Amino acid sequence: MWPFRIYLLNRLRPFQFTYMSKLIVAFICTFIMFAAESIAQIPVPVKGTIVRHEMFASAFVDARNIDVWLPENYDVNKKYAVLYMHDGQMLYDAAITWNKQEWQVDEIVSQLLSQSQIIDCIVVGIWNNGVYRHSEYFPQTPISYLSKDVQDTLIKNELQQQPRSDAYLKFLVTELKPFIDKTYSTYTDKNHTMIAGSSMGGLISMYAICEYPEVFGGAACLSTHWPGSLQAPENVIPLAFQDYLSKHLPSPDSHKIYFDFGTTTLDQLYEPHQIKVDSIMKQKGYTEKNWMTRKFEGEPHTEQAWSKRLHIPLTFLLGQE
Repeated sequence: MWPFRIYLLNRLRPFQFTYMSKLIVAFICTFIMFAAESIAQIPVPVKGTIVRHEMFASAFVDARNIDVWLPENYDVNKKYAVLYMHDGQMLYDAAITWNKQEWQVDEIVSQLLSQSQIIDCIVVGIWNNGVYRHSEYFPQTPISYLSKDVQDTLIKNELQQQPRSDAYLKFLVTELKPFIDKTYSTYTDKNHTMIAGSSMGGLISMYAICEYPEVFGGAACLSTHWPGSLQAPENVIPLAFQDYLSKHLPSPDSHKIYFDFGTTTLDQLYEPHQIKVDSIMKQKGYTEKNWMTRKFEGEPHTEQAWSKRLHIPLTFLLGQE
């Protein structure tokens, strides 16, 4: 799928596209490619075991695969924290991903567990469904903070006629989590329930901990896609997200939040917005005990980049007390 994206961009070179226009094309093509993955393939982990819950049905969103990772020593007589991760098809096995990259979640979590750097946990990989990914991951409440014209354009052109993130979170909280807690030996409280993702997955992770602070005790937001859209007027959507955060951030007394960004490809857009978000975090009482923002010089917007630093948010959120 990656060669297809390069091919498309090369075919567009004769036209007078701006650099930002090319970024838009690359961004859209990248995530359309998710839809082309084979549903039948189950990841083969290097460490631990993957349990596939195929086409998990929901009253709120389209059915999708759920790939649950269990550590090698998984024991039903023990209790485990749960890490919910978006874009589940990209987490465990590069052999079956569209760009032949992965987060290496199984290897990284296994290593951290073996070194006693994090508490016992399982990972729930929630597949995106390709077509509605942007709509499901775009925080819904902040849309109401936008002008009517921007709302209408965003919903029509990028959110497939309607935002779906509230429905997606209802699926996670009222359908998927109860199933996971019933099927696996888990702690069910928020202190042992974390959520993580990158890019748009970073946005929905931020939104999840704000909307359901009683459910999620920690969120890891890697390369958070603060622009939200590369077509909307500059800074309009980031300002809406910032306004939302100032009103809805959960208590720092009982929650942890991690942000980061690189400095190349799409990630080069994020630092100015993250600086403003960091200011809001400080105003709301977050300190180094419960909040972390990291900058990774020279790192791009890829699974390989996120894999290289995944141990940092995992240790921050799930570290041994």
